[in-house]
Amino acid sequence: MPLVYAGVCSHAPGITARAERADPVVRDEFYANLQIMSEDIKNSGAEALIVVGAEHFANFFMNNMPAFCIGMGEEYQGPIEDPEWLKIQPHKVPGTPDLSMRIISEVMQTVDTAFAEEWKFDHGIMVPLHFLTPEYDLPIIPVNINCQGPPLTPLHRAWEFGEALRRACDAVPEKVALVGTGGISHWPATPDSGKINEAWDREFLEKFKRNDKDAMLAYDDVETYNDAGQGGFEIRTFIAAAAAAKGATADVHFFAPIPIFAVGCTCARFNL
Repeated sequence: MPLVYAGVCSHAPGITARAERADPVVRDEFYANLQIMSEDIKNSGAEALIVVGAEHFANFFMNNMPAFCIGMGEEYQGPIEDPEWLKIQPHKVPGTPDLSMRIISEVMQTVDTAFAEEWKFDHGIMVPLHFLTPEYDLPIIPVNINCQGPPLTPLHRAWEFGEALRRACDAVPEKVALVGTGGISHWPATPDSGKINEAWDREFLEKFKRNDKDAMLAYDDVETYNDAGQGGFEIRTFIAAAAAAKGATADVHFFAPIPIFAVGCTCARFNL
């Protein structure tokens, strides 16, 4: 069955951990748009949600850093961070191993991917789920693209992976939703944390809205690092989601730099 929903949103830990320190007007508008995303996913009839994220050395490190990994566990636990700091209490998140295996098998027809039956969710997945599936009752298929450990997954491979995910979703009878989570510009865990390059973000989002493949794949990692920080490498998750949307344009329902969240916060949905 064709993919029933595709979108992207931000996942920075400050979104929940430092909520009380943000401008309440901007914060509440962002939260309201995340709530709309949650309702849209529910109204799509989705039976499972693929979350395409960027892992932060919680499960994968330099002794084994897959370019792509897809989860196929019965259940997952998170957050791996201190729940009192992240302000998200520990949860068991349901998986869907049979559907995951079928998705993985189809993806592997064109793109090599690792897979994992065990996965401890960090903020990259738990922050989005906190808003998008607050009851933690929708089966999740976690996906990681290497955005953190050089050599990074090439952008054109992230696109091909997104295409493979779409083919896999279209090949199964279940209704599947997909959300990419990540940046855009940010400098996490550095002295520049809180810095946001709004102009860079808006330029990228214009290309993203058009689903302009060539423009998005033209980004250079060195330039991205200089202009958008190491967090800017997470455009790979947005690019994979754009590829999964099969050329559909996107509506950016919310974007605003929120320095205390240390990222330009985004909510967008593709017009499938």
